[in-house]
Amino acid sequence: MQPASIVLTELNEAAEIARAVESLLAQQPPSTEVIVVDGGSTDGTWQWLEARAAGEPRLVAIRDESCSLKHSDGPVSRGRNVAIRAAKTGIVACADAGCTYEPDWLGNLTAPIVAGTADYTLGGSLLDPDSPTVWDVASAPFFSVKLDRLEPTKSCTARSMAFTCTLWERIGGFPESVLVGEDTLFDFEARRHGQVAFVADAKALYRPQNSYRTACRQMARYATSDGRARVRGSRLARNAARCLLELAALLSVQWTLAPLLVVLAIEGWYAFGKDYRQVERFGRGALLARLAFSASVPWLVAVNQTMGMFRRQRQTNWQNEEAGSRE
Repeated sequence: MQPASIVLTELNEAAEIARAVESLLAQQPPSTEVIVVDGGSTDGTWQWLEARAAGEPRLVAIRDESCSLKHSDGPVSRGRNVAIRAAKTGIVACADAGCTYEPDWLGNLTAPIVAGTADYTLGGSLLDPDSPTVWDVASAPFFSVKLDRLEPTKSCTARSMAFTCTLWERIGGFPESVLVGEDTLFDFEARRHGQVAFVADAKALYRPQNSYRTACRQMARYATSDGRARVRGSRLARNAARCLLELAALLSVQWTLAPLLVVLAIEGWYAFGKDYRQVERFGRGALLARLAFSASVPWLVAVNQTMGMFRRQRQTNWQNEEAGSRE
């Protein structure tokens, strides 16, 4: 048994929770425990967790309705902090209810911590090869989701990260003031206070099943959160510059095509510079979708991150909206 606890928080994940939990219970060697915090599900998720935990001593199910937007600005962070406080071990691995995990995920992810060479590790996420949509492929790199299992990553995501409880305490836990992007804020502090290791072969298998609309909404939500948190200023500047270049190129078309050709070359690099061969495997539709989504990204980021700086209204998501409609 590995000296580590796996934690995840969820709300109204009836369609995904069984796949996620079963893959985490199937880790080899097994974790000490899998702790799931439910924020007050109304779709049968909690009943499934209760029944499964009754027959599996390593599964710890905690229902805490304060881990929802009705009671907290940052319900995901709050749920994760609740789970970590309940952990019996000194090493915690964070997972996501919308993902599944290969049996060697936990061992690979926590190996540097167990060896004493790091107190914080990042595994990243991999697009689940089981029937992805073209928009999953198109949006993947913009959400730091890889298309190759062994592709290195240095980005953070709470879908696959591990750390010592000592580091978590030193940082003060996950910030409970934001709905999304809490893992980014935690990551900033973890890299400042601890020794980080990047593990290539410890990716979460992520299956977003995006359409163009849902991918854009997700990008807009992350950008809004960045604006509210006043982080990633360089990202905002870079994307705003791309917007201005695109406008300038379009305005100059009546005189010359040169600026437009330059912009097309830049956008092509943003779209395919890192993984063209991998996208090509999914066909022409995926290539066209990637180009379209890549061209949308600077506008989604620039507009929503700027608006987020001035936004005071609480963000929401579909799980909380669904829970509210059933109350």
